Amino acid sequence: MTNDIKWAGNRFKGQHKSAIDFLSKNEIAKVRNFHASLPDYQATPLHRLDDLAKQFGVGGIYVKDESFRFGLNAFKALGASYAIGRWLTDRLGSDTKTVSFKELSSLASDNKFTEVTFTTATDGNHGRGVAWTARQLGQKAVVYMPEGSSTFRVENIRGEDAEVYITDCNYDDTVRMAADNAAKNGWVVVQDTAWPGYEDIPLYIMQGYATIAAECVEQLNSLGIEKPTHIFVQAGVGSFAAAIQGYFTAAFGEERPKTIVVEADQAACLLKLAEARDGQPQAVGGSLTTIMAGLACGEANYIAWNILRDYSDMFFACPDWVAARGMRILGSPVGEDSRVISGESGAVTTGLLSVLLKDSRLQAVRETLSLNQESRVLLISTEGDTDPEQYRRIVWDGEYSSPGVD
Repeated sequence: MTNDIKWAGNRFKGQHKSAIDFLSKNEIAKVRNFHASLPDYQATPLHRLDDLAKQFGVGGIYVKDESFRFGLNAFKALGASYAIGRWLTDRLGSDTKTVSFKELSSLASDNKFTEVTFTTATDGNHGRGVAWTARQLGQKAVVYMPEGSSTFRVENIRGEDAEVYITDCNYDDTVRMAADNAAKNGWVVVQDTAWPGYEDIPLYIMQGYATIAAECVEQLNSLGIEKPTHIFVQAGVGSFAAAIQGYFTAAFGEERPKTIVVEADQAACLLKLAEARDGQPQAVGGSLTTIMAGLACGEANYIAWNILRDYSDMFFACPDWVAARGMRILGSPVGEDSRVISGESGAVTTGLLSVLLKDSRLQAVRETLSLNQESRVLLISTEGDTDPEQYRRIVWDGEYSSPGVD
């Protein structure tokens, strides 16, 4: 069962200390104030899965359910909304500490700034977040999606009044296409990956994602828990993982939780970086075919990689069956636990945790990570059933079945 799961310890940890001030409690408090001004903002649920924790032999499992975020079934709008809000605020010369989404909407409706076209490349969730934000603010969105994108996700983005184009290339080449067209047409790129000369918006997006971490801390505190001992976090280009990692590192320093970074095995650019002798940029090419569409990214955000390199504990690359296993576990709760409808990218961390805790062949890895009966594990289900037909094929019909546990 475990032969096709790959992992690597982080031999770079502690060699450098990348700047994480932009993810500090004080900075993210400002971000949360902005998010609180968005329509229908509320903290998403944190489910305490006590019965699953008992079955797995750990002290606690806590799942943050991002399927409730703004009615969009995924977390991505947190990054898109803050990045677009910051860009517009900076353009207007306003105070980013006090401006609200409502004020920006009012300025847009009063024609205080000319229409802007925001563009992005996406597998679906991020593009919908960009399109939703642009529509809310009376702006325009042009969204590019890689070959093989879900028709359901395409139509959801079009439902936000965006122009959508399906390319004949993979995600990373689609990012380059969006950036090229933006340069030709005077559009604004809203992407969570970075390249030389394009760094501000990716940083804003990461700050937007960190609202999740701040909510988690408050929700855990309300349960009498200062912090988790372990966080399993998904990574595509790495921006989301680094945002969560950076917030907890800024908040707890050397007492931070152990962080385990989880990728799709067909797009494991961070694991490849962790295995490289010098930790220098490594790309994964090809079609990046995986059911974890949100993680199908072959080139890391180098800002995010620096944070993960300096503070994370272990990197895993998982085949599709691990994500499918996680979807079924969360969708079929144990005892009195809450049911969580989690999509492919959202559930892979749960699937991996289950294998680590139940398979005897991974005892050494468990011991390395100090996963035991005292562990309190935080998981973030980053999306719901954003492709309902595929969700049913996996959960109802058993596609991508697990090989078994020893």
